[in-house]
Amino acid sequence: MFFRLFFLLLQLPLSVGTEQGIPCRLERSFSPTYFRDGDLVVGGFFPLLINKMHELNYWKMFWFHPQYNNEDYHWLLKHYYQVLAFMFAIEEINSNPNLLPNISLGFHIYNAYHNDERTLESSLMWLSGQGQTVPNYSCERQRKSVVVIGGATSETTFSMGTLLELYKLPQISYGLFDPLISDSLQFPSVYQMAPSDTSLPLGMVKLMLHFKWTWVGLVASDDSRSEKFLRDLQEEMARNDVCVAFIEKISTSQSLKKELYEDFVFRILLNAANVLVIYGDTNSFLSLIFTIHPYILVRKVWITTSHWDISKNPGYIYFNNFHGALIFSAQTSRILGFKHFLKTVNPARYPEDNFLKNFWNTAFGCPNKHGKEGERVCSPNASLDTLHLSYLDITMSDQSYTVYTAVYAVAWALHEMFLMRSEMESSTDGDNRIVSPQKFHSFLKNVQFNTSAGKLVVLDKKRNSVANYDILNYVTFRNDTEVLIKVGEFSPQAPLGQDFTIQEKAIMWPSKNKNPPQSRCGKVCGPGFQKKAQEGRPVCCFNCDPCPERHISNQTDADQCVKCPEDQYPNQERNQCLPKVVTFLAYEDPMGITLASLAACFSFLTTLVLWVFVRHKNTPIVRANNRDLSYILLISLFFCFLCSLLFIGRPTAMNCLLQQTTFGIMFTVAISSILAKTIIVVLAFRATRPGSRSRKWVGTRAPIYFVLFCTLIQGMLCAIWLLLSPPFPEADTHSDHEYIILGCNEGSLIAFYFVLSYMGVLALASFAVAFFARNLPDTFNEAKFITFSMLVFCSVWVSFLPTYQSTKGKMMVAVEIFCILSSSTGLLACIFIPKCFVILVQPHRNTKKTLKRKF
Repeated sequence: MFFRLFFLLLQLPLSVGTEQGIPCRLERSFSPTYFRDGDLVVGGFFPLLINKMHELNYWKMFWFHPQYNNEDYHWLLKHYYQVLAFMFAIEEINSNPNLLPNISLGFHIYNAYHNDERTLESSLMWLSGQGQTVPNYSCERQRKSVVVIGGATSETTFSMGTLLELYKLPQISYGLFDPLISDSLQFPSVYQMAPSDTSLPLGMVKLMLHFKWTWVGLVASDDSRSEKFLRDLQEEMARNDVCVAFIEKISTSQSLKKELYEDFVFRILLNAANVLVIYGDTNSFLSLIFTIHPYILVRKVWITTSHWDISKNPGYIYFNNFHGALIFSAQTSRILGFKHFLKTVNPARYPEDNFLKNFWNTAFGCPNKHGKEGERVCSPNASLDTLHLSYLDITMSDQSYTVYTAVYAVAWALHEMFLMRSEMESSTDGDNRIVSPQKFHSFLKNVQFNTSAGKLVVLDKKRNSVANYDILNYVTFRNDTEVLIKVGEFSPQAPLGQDFTIQEKAIMWPSKNKNPPQSRCGKVCGPGFQKKAQEGRPVCCFNCDPCPERHISNQTDADQCVKCPEDQYPNQERNQCLPKVVTFLAYEDPMGITLASLAACFSFLTTLVLWVFVRHKNTPIVRANNRDLSYILLISLFFCFLCSLLFIGRPTAMNCLLQQTTFGIMFTVAISSILAKTIIVVLAFRATRPGSRSRKWVGTRAPIYFVLFCTLIQGMLCAIWLLLSPPFPEADTHSDHEYIILGCNEGSLIAFYFVLSYMGVLALASFAVAFFARNLPDTFNEAKFITFSMLVFCSVWVSFLPTYQSTKGKMMVAVEIFCILSSSTGLLACIFIPKCFVILVQPHRNTKKTLKRKF
């Protein structure tokens, strides 16, 4: 009800109070302030003090303790740096004869409490003057206030804007850029000096990706600006497969109970995430820890912005935990003269500055010596530029630089407005120093100027620039010294690959280990393994599975293994591809030498048998069962032995064409000759019967024609094979793990098996006929020898097929050569060796009488 009445009163126009009308008591408010008079006054609202008490005690303090007690507050020392930049800019402007000549700028400095009620109270006090805060009345004779510079947080900007917007007073926010404030309809009188930080989530994610941090916790203030940042950051993390371990929000409206805060800390401690992004308002975090026992969050890497105050403060051991933090700070230009200004600032120079007195006592740890007024006394030789980073730094931070440029933006807008008035040589207000807020807006919107460093500043909401960032490493030492070390940069508008740089070796981490800490959901998948997502868990939580065959991974956390090229194979650890060795059945190999030697020996033996048969061609044992067929069989066996040599050596196109076709034709000749011999045995036995017609086939050339006919069929099959799909040399990279096998591809397996099948039919026919004729009562009978020879032949080739299919590489070639040699040797040994034994060892048995004798 109080606030409703309060805002109804604010709807009236602002009036000037008088001592007879509204009492304007010049007593100070409970909030410490600092004033400097001038022709025009700029209001500065900075978060300098924070109440150590719970917010519930606020109304008790407001009504019963008008004089604030310094022991109930704690200095946020870093923010006084922004006050100094504010003062330095105004002094610099006042001393510049080319900017606002004959007009001096004054200022009012207020503490911006992290509380909506106190923010409104301070704003109303600024509007009403230095006395009693009366809505719609000003205790000043003339209105000198032109603009407010403040709004370290979006919430403060919203609270101040609620009141200032009623009077169209411009407000320049120096806090983090907030898109909501850029809404001209909702906040027409609010301007933002900070560049757009919409690329900040991308920069933070690039930092995470560089160090392979995939399991990251998020801590932020519970306000609209932080909510927007968290959404953008989570979207960017999701696009790059970085997972959110947890999200903790710090309440900005009320203090948490001790139990809730302990749970908050324990959740952070117990989580596996070693990297935490913290964003938002520092004061909201400080308000939680004044009355709570400290917890040390060691070994955690904090990623934050320069707006988050992580510097040491007296009595705050909590912030020792930020050692090793990585800070994104907007790039600024160096301001000349600021270092000298810090050397000259002291309470003696500004005796009316209550803030400076308290800050000075706290910063330098003044002894508690009381003067007449009970104030602390400090050394007159002290200088702000000698302080540690925990209080100030001689180079201007990005927040202070934003405040500095905001003051200059006001000055240049006023300069342009007064310059235009001078050109018109008239003033409707009657006083050239009176500024109408409505008219002043048009100049603020269009102001643009160059800073002393040459950087262009534009206040237009539609032309807000994009921030470039320095990445700073916050380091603390045992002697209570703190250092900010620049370790990288992020420039979102730079070309891809040049937008992010980091000097990893320059970073000091929270732990003693010089290597970056790990922050992940599970263990690291080393080389030779690939990540496999765990069902029902975030993508960053995965198992490590070995790479499948013929695949490797040569890096950690590989999403999937990479297949080795065809001419390479993975090593045993599956983290490297090794070149495959080219292999084939060469003459230099022991197996190749052995098989070639056997082929040469057996072909020579066949030649000897043929020589014996030719030398004893007229003997009965040679002439029996058709001498010409014996010659053909021996010659075909000779070539069968020699054709095995085509399979040895590096395969060529000619070798591949001749291998199977020569083998098929030569063996067809040999088997058809044996089949003809078997048929002759049967015909010879029947020819002995009286009146038999078989006599006319015995002794003719019909068996030779039979051999030619059978061979012609095989030749036609081979010709069709060569015409349609001939064999060709092939480098087989798949059959063997470590070798590239050079061999001959049959071209058409159907044609190859047709050739083998045809030989098999002939062999089975020979075996069948010989088997039925084995017991014929005649010594001329070769059926027994042929039966044994065909039994050996068929056994070899029946075992050949499964063995051939189960082997690979040069062993497959060796199996076929062995079958050729063994089957040919079986035919030679079973048919011709017994006859050679009779011819050479027992010539007395090589007579007609002996051969015709029945057993």
